[in-house]
Amino acid sequence: MKKIEAVIRPFKIDDVKDALTALGVGGMTITEVRGVGHQPEHREQRAGMEYTIDFLPRTKLEVIVADTLAEPVVSTICKVAWTGFPGDGKVFVLPVMGVIQIRTGQVGESAI
Repeated sequence: MKKIEAVIRPFKIDDVKDALTALGVGGMTITEVRGVGHQPEHREQRAGMEYTIDFLPRTKLEVIVADTLAEPVVSTICKVAWTGFPGDGKVFVLPVMGVIQIRTGQVGESAI
C-alpha cells in the first residue's frame, strides 16, 4: 500500500477529487494548509501598505491506495492539478506498513 500526499492549488481540489473518485479511490483526507515553495514572491497592497505574502494557501490531499493504484493516482493528480505556472504543488508517495479500520477491525488493503 502507498500513501499519496499532494499539495495543490485550492481551486483545483474539486477537479482532482472527482478524477480520483472516477479512478475508484474510495476515501481521502483534505486539509487547508499554507506553504512556501519555489514560486515567485507575492505582494499585496492593503490600506496603502505593501505586504509580502510568504505563505500561500494550498490544499493538501491524502489518500491510501493499493500498490497497483498508486501510479494511476499520481498521474491523475499531476494531470488534473497542472496549470503550468510556478506553485502548482508537489506529490509525495510513501510506503504504508499497515492499516486497521477501527470500527470493523479489518486490516490491510480491505481496511482502505
